Amino acid sequence: MPLGDIDTINTLEKIDESALIQLVYVSSLTLVGRLNTAIFEEVEGHARAYNGKQGITGILCYGNGQFLQCIEGKKSQVLALQQRIFADKRHKNVKVLLLQAIDERSFIDWRMRLLFLERWLWSPATKQQATQLSPFLPFAPHGWSSNRTEDFLRIIKYFDTPPHINAAGITYNALGNMLRHVAAPHQAFLLVQGCLSVLIIVAIFLLFL
Repeated sequence: MPLGDIDTINTLEKIDESALIQLVYVSSLTLVGRLNTAIFEEVEGHARAYNGKQGITGILCYGNGQFLQCIEGKKSQVLALQQRIFADKRHKNVKVLLLQAIDERSFIDWRMRLLFLERWLWSPATKQQATQLSPFLPFAPHGWSSNRTEDFLRIIKYFDTPPHINAAGITYNALGNMLRHVAAPHQAFLLVQGCLSVLIIVAIFLLFL
């Protein structure tokens, strides 16, 4: 199991096997995941088929090319699901933000609700609630502390998810983020090359006038 700001192995050893636990992890979408426009439909379908039978609840959040997922259930069921999720090649850079025993669930819907933290993907009704999430945007959960993670979960506990999402749009957005990160260190070079290309095109055009 990946280690985050907390020692997950020692924490798990201190939790009773029959306890109800909450596991929150973050990860980044891989190139394979970015090119799979059906990834979120697949996750939702898996949740319907698996989580209900195993007593798993929670929420999956996506934004800026990153996932944050909260999983709740009995210790054995959560750890079994965690192993399957962490082995998924569609995401990487997995980091555990929060792992604790809980008295009750924060998310009681076994369908594993999906929350997209991209403003342009939100429905008008969802945008009305955006003020509550402003402190957490742009979405970059890899650097969050346990306290910040808990604050975020308290807010989204009652946050409604848009009923319809364009999965292709999400993929294009993720690809855009990837290109932005690749291009950022070379912005000056790309700008110069772009200007030179324009000048060459103009010169060729003038040459043949």
